[in-house]
Order: sequence, then structure tokens, then C-alpha cells
Amino acid sequence: MTRIPYSLLDLSPVPEGGTTAQALQNTLELAKHAEAWGYARYWLAEHHNMPGIASAATSLVIGQVAAATKTIRVGAGGIMLPNHAPLVIAEQFGTLETLFPGRIDLGLGRAPGSDQTTAMALRRNMAQSADRFPEDVVELLGLFQPAEPHQPVRAVPGEGTHVPVWILGSSLFGAQLAAHLGLPYAFASHFAPDALEQAIDVYRSRFQPGVTQEPHFMLAANVWAADTTEEALRLKSSQQQAFINLRTGRPGKLPRPLDDIEAATDPRYLAAANSALRISAVGDRAAVAEQLEALIAHYQPDEMILTGMIHDPAARLKSFEIAADVLGQGAEPKAAASA
Repeated sequence: MTRIPYSLLDLSPVPEGGTTAQALQNTLELAKHAEAWGYARYWLAEHHNMPGIASAATSLVIGQVAAATKTIRVGAGGIMLPNHAPLVIAEQFGTLETLFPGRIDLGLGRAPGSDQTTAMALRRNMAQSADRFPEDVVELLGLFQPAEPHQPVRAVPGEGTHVPVWILGSSLFGAQLAAHLGLPYAFASHFAPDALEQAIDVYRSRFQPGVTQEPHFMLAANVWAADTTEEALRLKSSQQQAFINLRTGRPGKLPRPLDDIEAATDPRYLAAANSALRISAVGDRAAVAEQLEALIAHYQPDEMILTGMIHDPAARLKSFEIAADVLGQGAEPKAAASA
């Protein structure tokens, strides 16, 4: 196995039969284990009006995860900046960095992380906000710098904290922006991989030293690992169902797994879900090792971030433990980038 830093993206899934309180407790438990298993980062994502995701108040959950752990970097994968004024995010993440120095990451996305009705409920003009994304990123970066004399608006806490900022995306727009500003870049290949190869090429070929001096690309991949491939495929069926439910306008809690998803699902919808989730590793330990190695060899990421919506919290822990054991084999990695 080629050794690179590996991280974890948690959407705090709320399983059918469970509650948001249990989902958040499961997140804290997984984070503590992820730290022990050698994951470099633990990221949480902003989504709104989704019954199956408990991390809507992302900065609050990040604070709880950071408090429950000791060394792992904790951050947002990501904050959907069109939903917020840059000053608010600078204050929130400046506060987190002040409380947990050297451990906080801020990944920024351009999508609303919700539907248009919910976007309006967030009190922002979404079309205008999305158009302003580059300007808002630059404004936010400035708020993390030391304040200038007589600066009229300051982030307190926030100024001088130099919180590491990442650009997240699933299109060429984010790749171009990250390259132009000299920022690390993470691609949402775990659910929208169509532009992946082109985005990697754009980012690396157009990168200009800025906030960082070298490009740093993170590949997102799903993982469902278990003792047997049959069980891993069963675990995967929960996320396949969730994807189909979301795309057909029926979002809900994370469904229970199915023994035979093909028999229970419209083949057209299942094919669409499988295509969207194709940057994945699923199976027993040997199969997952082979598939992760193939992804690393093909895409040459500087870092991987793994995710996987699994209904049973114990099975989720085991899946990420197997993945960490696989990725942790081999020579010592280069240090994970802090920015």
C-alpha cells in the first residue's frame, strides 16, 4: 500500500430508528477512535433540512469533536460559504482555533448544502452569494490575518489565527479558484466524480504559490469494509438507498441495509447511485486494500479522505478501522499539510 495521509469525513448520519442525539454521540465516539487509528483529520459537513444528517450546526459539532480528542485535526468539509457572511465564519473558526490551537481546518464550498427553499430560510440571496464566492473567500482569508491599523471591521477572535483554508468542489470552478489563490483543494469525488480527472489536472497545472507554496490535492472516497465482501455490500446498500431517496425528493434518515438491493430498487435509480458512488472501496480487508491502492495509483492524491454512511454504528467503526489499518501500512508518510 502506498502510504499517504488519510482523513475521515463524517456527515453524522441519523439512522432509521435512531435520533439526532444518538447520531452526534456516535460522531464523538468515531472521532476518538479515528484519532487512535491514525487519521490525520476529522471533518464534518454543513447540510440543512436533511433528517438523516445531524451536522447542520457544523462549527458547534467541530468544537465538541475537538474537545473530545487531543491531537487529530478537526474541521469543516465543508462550510457552505454562500450561506454565511465571511465575518461570522471568521469569528466562529477563529474561536475554534483559539480554543484548540493548531488543530482546526476550514474547508469552503460554493453550494448551498440544501434546497432553494431552505436556502431562502437561511436569509441569504443564494444566486448573488454564489456569484460572490471568490470575493467572499478572499475577504475571509483577510480576516484571519493580523489586523491593519485602523481596520474598520475585525474578527475577534479570528484575526491573526491563520486558520488553514481549503477549497472544496465537484467542478472545475473550485479547482481554478484553489489554484489561483494557492490553496489546498479537496474534490467531492465520493458523490460527484464526473469532473474528477479534469479538476485534478486544472488544479495542479494552474497552481500559483499563494497561501501555500505547493499544490495539495485531497481525494474523497467512500469505504464499506467488513469481514466479508457480502456483508460490506450489505452495508453499502444504506447509502445507495439514501442517495436514491434524496435524488427522488424523499430525503430521510439513513435506511436500514438490504440483503438484496437489486431486487428492491428500480434499476435505473440504482445505476445512477452506483455511478455517483463509484469512487469507493467495498469488500473485505483484502478487497478494500486492493481498491484503495488502485485509487491512489490512478489519481495520485497527496491525501485521502474517507467517508461511508453505515446504518449500524458498530459496523461503521469497524469499517473505518479496517480502512485505517490498510492505509496505515507501509513506509512513513509525509506530514499532513496544515494549510
